[in-house]
Amino acid sequence: MLSDTRAIVCGMALADLTAAAVNAAIDEYDEVGRDAFLVKYGFGPAKDYFVIRDGKQYDSKAIAGAAHSYLPGGQPLHADEFSGGEATVVRQLRQLGFHVPPKRSPPWVRDEVILACDLVAQNAWQYMTAEDPRVIELSALLQRLPFHPIEVRSDTFRNPNGVARKTVDIATHHPDYTGQPTKGGAIDEEVLQEFLDDPAYMHGIAEELRRAIANDSVEQLVTPIDEEDDEAHEGRLLQRRHFVRERDKNLRRKKIADFLKKHPRVGCEVCGFDFEAIYGERGREYIEVHHTLPLHASGETKTKLSDLILLCANCHRMVHRSAPWLTPDELRGLLDQSTAATDLAVLLRRDVRASAHTQVHD
Repeated sequence: MLSDTRAIVCGMALADLTAAAVNAAIDEYDEVGRDAFLVKYGFGPAKDYFVIRDGKQYDSKAIAGAAHSYLPGGQPLHADEFSGGEATVVRQLRQLGFHVPPKRSPPWVRDEVILACDLVAQNAWQYMTAEDPRVIELSALLQRLPFHPIEVRSDTFRNPNGVARKTVDIATHHPDYTGQPTKGGAIDEEVLQEFLDDPAYMHGIAEELRRAIANDSVEQLVTPIDEEDDEAHEGRLLQRRHFVRERDKNLRRKKIADFLKKHPRVGCEVCGFDFEAIYGERGREYIEVHHTLPLHASGETKTKLSDLILLCANCHRMVHRSAPWLTPDELRGLLDQSTAATDLAVLLRRDVRASAHTQVHD
């Protein structure tokens, strides 16, 4: 256990490290080999944290200790002089731009569980081993998903062993399994039940997920979207692709032009809100586009203008507010049942205008 004074001194010493000094220590590690390097500097093998360079891993604490000797006038730090944990060595190495994976990988998200559950379903609800080619293939596919940045991935992130373990979690919670189920997670059980309730629908989602991941444009789906719903049956990836398509400026222009062939002005096709009527020229042709096809059914097919509908921002948010998403007809039904809400909207708009008029004349 380090004394407070020594901890402060060693913390300052670690703060002096530079990327050049760390790279020099890694170069020496490569030159003499791991065993000789650890013996020279008096460190044991790392258990939890490794710094990664060019795909190779290095004992992070030993590298930090040795790197101090590459500073001007520096001496190597000894193993008992500092802690090698997340808050010390790991944080400093990351601040210098080095990749040090965490001990544990992030929890599985719905998209990943859907793919794993589909694999188990195709295997007659039997779990699988890490050596199974289908598990190895899924492992590679999961590592392409854009949800988990490299800095939160452990060195065993979604490897075949981890994927095989997930198939065990799913299979042992199947109603026909007679043994003791593994712990698993809540999402595992939710997705499993969805597969049992509608296997064809969920298999379709899994197939569309595979196609979306295999598509080279998956990188554009890295950034989360404001309306994203973690509880949607289809998962995040298909949602993001859906939103990216809805925001396609070229499609939006074409849809508006098509709408104006039949109508004098642009308005919401659900509630009828006309931005130009309320805001004048500033609101002309201001509208959002909604893609009406289900997420898993809008894959690589070319988007037709008939698949799109013009919505005001409020109606669009109501469609996407929670899973399952509403169809335009379902949203119209809600409006038809809400005459009181419509009256309230009129009153609110009148109050806002009156308030604005008062403020202008105060």
